[in-house]
Amino acid sequence: MAKEIEQKFLVVGDGWRTAAAGRKELRQFYLASGTDRSIRVRIRDGQQATLTIKFGGAERVRDEFEYELPTKDAEEMQAFAIGNLVVKTRHLVDHGGRLWEVDEFAGDLAGLVMAEIESDDIVAAEDRPSWVGREVTGEAGFYNLSLALNGLPEIVS
Repeated sequence: MAKEIEQKFLVVGDGWRTAAAGRKELRQFYLASGTDRSIRVRIRDGQQATLTIKFGGAERVRDEFEYELPTKDAEEMQAFAIGNLVVKTRHLVDHGGRLWEVDEFAGDLAGLVMAEIESDDIVAAEDRPSWVGREVTGEAGFYNLSLALNGLPEIVS
């Protein structure tokens, strides 16, 4: 079992774009959810798929189990999805020796741009890039499961 330890932020401006070094096209959906757990399928660049089981709800530290899945099986599982499909482009951005993931959402979630940083320690405000806005770690409405089930939350900068 792995621990997912992350902080989530709304992104302000496009300053991150010049530092983006890679990108992945992600399509994901959920097969089941509970108050503190979810089962997700993610398809990366149309060629790799994973099944992820998370425990812990909208918290900074969660238990996570992840398994490779045949892409064909993942495509077929989409018929059993609950909620909406979450489509996003994930950009990889190095800042201060840390890898930030900046997600640009598409479809019904278009306009939402969020950044995540996985780290054992909390990234202090002075170590965050200028394009990182309000922290939304722990705000359930900004987690992918909630986005799939409920759509965009009311965004307050």
